[in-house]
Amino acid sequence: MATDSEPLASTRLLLAGTESWIGEFETALETRTGATVQCASAASAAVEAARAGRIDCLVTSKELEDSTGIDLLRTVRDASDTIPVILCTSFGDESVASEAIAANASGYLPVDTFGDAEIESLIQRITQSVGRARREERQRDRARQFDAIFQDPRTATWVLDPDGALRRANKTGGEMIDEDVESVLGEEFWRLPSWSADQGVQADVRRIVETAIEGRFGNAVVTRTFDPDVQVVDLSARPVHDDRGQVRSIVVEAVDISERVALERDLRRSEELHRVTLNNMTDTVLITDEEGEYTYVCPNVNFIFGYTAAEIRELGSIEALLGEDLFDREELAEEGVLKNIEVTATDKAGREHTLLVNVREVSIQDGTLLYSCRDVTKRKQREEALATLQETAREFLYAETQQEIAQQVVDDTAGVLDLDASAVYLFDAETNELHPAAQSSTMERLDGPLPTTRANGEGLVSHSFVQNEAMFFDDVHESARLQDRVTGLRSTAHIPLGDHGVFVVGSSSVSEFDDVLRELADLLAATAEAALDRVTRESQLRRQDRELQQQNEQLTRLNRINETIREIDQAVVQAEASEEIDHAVCDLLTADDRFTFAWIGEENPATGVVEPRAWAGVEQGYLDSVTFTVDETAVEPAGRTAATREITNIPNVAGRLREEDWRTEALPRDFLSVISIPLEYNDLSYGVLNVYAETQAAFDGTVRAVLRELGETIASATSAIERKNALVTRSVTSIEFEIDDPGFVLSKIAQESECELSYQGGIQQTADGSYVIVTVDGAAIDRVEQVAESLIGVDEVRQISGDESGGVLGLRLAEAFLATELADHGAVFRSARATPDSTTLVVEVPESVTPRHISQLIHELFTGVEIRSKQDIDRSSTGPVRSRVFDELTDRQLEVTQTAYYSGFFESPREHTGAEVAEMLGISPPAFSTHIRTVERKLFSALFEEV
Repeated sequence: MATDSEPLASTRLLLAGTESWIGEFETALETRTGATVQCASAASAAVEAARAGRIDCLVTSKELEDSTGIDLLRTVRDASDTIPVILCTSFGDESVASEAIAANASGYLPVDTFGDAEIESLIQRITQSVGRARREERQRDRARQFDAIFQDPRTATWVLDPDGALRRANKTGGEMIDEDVESVLGEEFWRLPSWSADQGVQADVRRIVETAIEGRFGNAVVTRTFDPDVQVVDLSARPVHDDRGQVRSIVVEAVDISERVALERDLRRSEELHRVTLNNMTDTVLITDEEGEYTYVCPNVNFIFGYTAAEIRELGSIEALLGEDLFDREELAEEGVLKNIEVTATDKAGREHTLLVNVREVSIQDGTLLYSCRDVTKRKQREEALATLQETAREFLYAETQQEIAQQVVDDTAGVLDLDASAVYLFDAETNELHPAAQSSTMERLDGPLPTTRANGEGLVSHSFVQNEAMFFDDVHESARLQDRVTGLRSTAHIPLGDHGVFVVGSSSVSEFDDVLRELADLLAATAEAALDRVTRESQLRRQDRELQQQNEQLTRLNRINETIREIDQAVVQAEASEEIDHAVCDLLTADDRFTFAWIGEENPATGVVEPRAWAGVEQGYLDSVTFTVDETAVEPAGRTAATREITNIPNVAGRLREEDWRTEALPRDFLSVISIPLEYNDLSYGVLNVYAETQAAFDGTVRAVLRELGETIASATSAIERKNALVTRSVTSIEFEIDDPGFVLSKIAQESECELSYQGGIQQTADGSYVIVTVDGAAIDRVEQVAESLIGVDEVRQISGDESGGVLGLRLAEAFLATELADHGAVFRSARATPDSTTLVVEVPESVTPRHISQLIHELFTGVEIRSKQDIDRSSTGPVRSRVFDELTDRQLEVTQTAYYSGFFESPREHTGAEVAEMLGISPPAFSTHIRTVERKLFSALFEEV
């Protein structure tokens, strides 16, 4: 009994109904089996339990409170067709049994009496029904599992007959063989087109199928090629045995492992890449256990520490390499990783390195701590160098000269670049040379005193500057531009500093300049260049400010002097006599403290001394204390200017105080600078203007130019007054000069023609030159005409009259004639007589004009001058008429009248007719007649009106 009831030990039973046996059976089940029993009198409760899946078997009576057992059976079957349902009735018949069977009851049992036999029979029926239900459920599960496996889209599956013929294939298998499965059923699996295209693949497939036919597992990896793709398939054949161990079928599975193969290939490549990376990367990875013992040492450990991996392990724990107390273990446990721990470690060669170490917890084989070490020594050095460079840049702000900056660069090079040999060349644009402005002691020891070099692009320094090219050398001895082959320098850098010069830095070792050092050298040079630019700009600004200030001061002085000049000009215009001009000039120059003292003097030919004729200002007896000797070597400016007729400027009177006596007289009177201006007009001197100032260098270029013009204005005004007075004066001094000057045009004609030439007046000044009429005596007029035409100083010769013994010529001269020069100074050129041996000139000087000036002019114009006689003449009777007539005649009228006069037109009988004279002049006879009548009318009108 117990054995039969064991399957019910874990069964959940529901007894439904209202019949009396229900209670008895519940008790029997609880005592005889280990089943879990529930009872329900209503059909609805039984249906709910069945639908909820809370029961494994339902036993129902025919009658229930709200339904019948048949109806309950049907309802439960609608919900589940797997739950066993047994109908028991105490009032059954064949019709009830038929209904129960039709409703798919698991069993029907009449219980007319309910004793032990009935109870045992019902338990047996329940056990059989539950067992059968469980077996069917397991079969269904297995079928579902097989279908799930068989229909797995990731796996291609085929079912073969025991002889290897294709019986069935899932969807993925059909797609893999690329055939209609129905059309290839019954064919040997290895002969399918999918495998037969490649003999090697077909052989592998046949081998695993035949292995499965023999009852063993077969496996192969095959590669199928589809242009351009390749598919790798993991193919397996598994035999299916029956209860007797016979092969009933063969299941073939294929998995596309192309992606896995590719991943494995990529993984192998990645492993190789990581191996190469770990061997060559600059960071070093170390793994240790909790005790600090190495479990892994990166192969590239020598990059930082110089040790091999084996030597690192021999050092012992990691503390020997990175130091003790590198990190807090508890902090690491909390954070998981500690980053950028700065450590100073020593390599195998004894060099210190600055490392950034990252520590993290890991679980790799026996290792628990991973150390990643990065060498930041160069970066640390660069940071320190940049800090020094920043400090250098701040110090540059206070430098005021290029020399200071050059020295600062040299002083700071060691701190920035860790190189001791450095120098700075500065460019001198005026000499086109690069001068060594500063150099370190190491540079001088290795390369000696640096020479000045021409900016011609030949040497290293010159080439770097001219081409604006930064040059770095691992060994400068390999450069063809190196001029000093005995230099101790090896690694060098030549970096141009813009337009300012070149920065040179180097070492006695080779290959010093890595990328970091080059960058720092460029930064130092760029910083120095910016500082030099600033100093240059500031220097230019200061120079411009000084120039502007000087210009403003000059402008102020110029405005003052111009104001003075305007006042002097007004005074000169209004002056009636030269004495008024002199006094006005001196007064205005010293007014309002413009200048301390001013005076105008004139040379006395008898004494050779400049004698004052007007002065103003603070004289304090200076003119009586100093003798102004006229001499080119004279020390007092007035005497020197009178002799040289050039401006003499003494900007500092105290400069040669012990050498010149006049300075000892001037200095106590606060005459600190002095200037002397010649008063000269038309090469004629009218004296010297002397101006003294109480400041040094008071007479700069602008003031000197203004005062020079003032001197010319004074001389011109004085000359104008003399000419003006000459027009109204009646008394003149007639001076006869004898000259011996072959350059005088009349003397030259007389000498070459061997005749006598006389000039009796009648000069005409035109735009083309001077036109004069001369008489010829003692030579053929044609001969004299030819000689005159051959002279460069004669532009045109006109024969007015003449014969073999003489005549009259009209000469148009290329330059102004003597008469014009004399007229400009108020004198009248009366006559000239030139013979082959000598020439005499007669000049009339009005009493308003100083005869000495005219004599001086004659001496300046000619050589061999000698005064033959002087005679005072009163021109009161003829002067006004002559002056008025000549003032009223036009140049053409004067020319026509002179030609007619000298041609003998007014003689009786006439030597030339009016028509002949008109032909000489190139005009018509009526025009000649008109000019003559006009002149006669003006002459008689002036004569009779004067009378």
